[in-house]
Amino acid sequence: MPTRCTHLDHVRTNTPNTDGCEECLAIGQQWVHLRKCLQCGHVGCCDESIGKHATKHANTAGHKVIRSFEPEENWRYCYFDGSFAD
Repeated sequence: MPTRCTHLDHVRTNTPNTDGCEECLAIGQQWVHLRKCLQCGHVGCCDESIGKHATKHANTAGHKVIRSFEPEENWRYCYFDGSFAD
């Protein structure tokens, strides 16, 4: 049985800081998909992107719950539990 996310109490915001990956925008790099941190609003690129900035943010900031920042996608994921958070 998959682990359920127990970190939804860390969710603080649904407001994004930017309209694209913060780090990629700063260095002029392309991304594949975007993920938004639900604790601070950081927008980072997915692990299919060169920078993998969403995962790097989660690891350095300790912010574990993200939401897809893609149109028509409405899922959350918890890096700590390694599971989708519904």
